[in-house]
Amino acid sequence: MMEKKGNGSKLPRIYVCHTYYHVYVTFLKELALLRQNGGDREKAGRADLVLSKMSNDFEDLKSRVEKVGLFLRVIEFDEKREDFFPELARWRKGGRGFLGNLFCRIRFTREYARLEAPFVPVDFREYEDIYVYCDSDPIGYYLNQNKIYYHAVEDGLNCLKNFDAARYDNRGHFGLKAFLSMYCNLIFVQNGYGKYCLDMEVNDIGAIAHPCPRYREVPRQPLVDALGEDEKDLILRAFVRDKGTLERQIGDSAGVGEKILILTEPLCSLDVRERIFRDLTEEYSREGTVFLKPHPRDVLDYRKLFPEFPQFDSTVPMEMLNFFPGLRFRKVISVFTEVKAIQFADETVRLGPDFMDKYEDPAVHRQNEQIG
Repeated sequence: MMEKKGNGSKLPRIYVCHTYYHVYVTFLKELALLRQNGGDREKAGRADLVLSKMSNDFEDLKSRVEKVGLFLRVIEFDEKREDFFPELARWRKGGRGFLGNLFCRIRFTREYARLEAPFVPVDFREYEDIYVYCDSDPIGYYLNQNKIYYHAVEDGLNCLKNFDAARYDNRGHFGLKAFLSMYCNLIFVQNGYGKYCLDMEVNDIGAIAHPCPRYREVPRQPLVDALGEDEKDLILRAFVRDKGTLERQIGDSAGVGEKILILTEPLCSLDVRERIFRDLTEEYSREGTVFLKPHPRDVLDYRKLFPEFPQFDSTVPMEMLNFFPGLRFRKVISVFTEVKAIQFADETVRLGPDFMDKYEDPAVHRQNEQIG
């Protein structure tokens, strides 16, 4: 039976998620809303959760989320990339000069939304509030071309500080392109610049060099700090495929001396990525016992290539390790992943672009420095 709320004609909320981290943040938001309503689910209303299969293999997450009962429905979305539609190639190629390119982009925007429509699994007009992580993906084109209002949500923690994709992807005449998207809906610019984007939730506006007027600061750490033990357990039941194995890993690690956790990331080509983490594991093995936490979207086979290092389940968002009081590392290492939210380490190290300069052309990862 479909749940109704508000004016009696619409469902309360729907979230479109593309990664495990998006789902995790959605849990934080929904649990906070439930607390605000005194734990009354009828009063708060239950949201629908959409899992886009375009860029992430969610495996059996759908069934586990359904079992915990926080959401009304969990819906899979077979979202299609632009290369799925060969007819888009002519418009992506562009035309002659600025006006030729603009004409092609207008056609691309309209055609992409039209071609994506048959794969959209719900009628978004049935919802009072729509939340979209990564509106740069096809769903952003679809919602704007179909004149459906939505809220955008920052993809990763402080990700716009590290990579302002809207400005980078639209270098050259950015102001004009933003105007054509935000006010005319002729083209589409992501991250707050779509005409039908009501606002965009970001963790820290002060960390963003060029904030959009529609950015709305919604810090994520207070959502985590407010979690009760029962709520943490609910999240773990949804996300951890084998809680017993994870707890044994944590228990086994307690007897190890100095522990170093290295967070992998879907960086560069696979061969260069392997070299990066070979170098990091070799360097930090001098300081203690190295553990690996593969990124959910990192397809390098670490269990095969790095069998000597204990590893955590890649599908568990790194932030959930905060929920295990018996887990403690002396140091956590990342390349670009934000590590400020980590509470299970004495020290965190984010290596950043200077480190990556040794492995690939700096222009590839220093995007914000190329924004005019």
